[in-house]
Amino acid sequence: MGRRLIQIILLSLIIMSSGYADDDHNEAYELLQSGDILPLEKILIISRKLVHGRILEVELEHEHGLLIYELKILDKKGIVWKIEINAKTGSILKKEQD
Repeated sequence: MGRRLIQIILLSLIIMSSGYADDDHNEAYELLQSGDILPLEKILIISRKLVHGRILEVELEHEHGLLIYELKILDKKGIVWKIEINAKTGSILKKEQD
């Protein structure tokens, strides 16, 4: 499967899990294409440097004028972590136990 197709599928999963309407799906796709948000692949690499574990949930949200990827990760000790990452820059905004 091509890399571009994988990115589109992953972005679609994010959008569906975050409750975006159909019009918002198109907006999120355009944000990815224009470079306004990073692909999920990069976000997952960043998150795995912070917490090793199983990804439970990924959402793309608008908060405080920013686009933010919010991830919930279950670590090997059974702790669920909530990580917020700036969707454009990849900078870590928050890491806390959920």
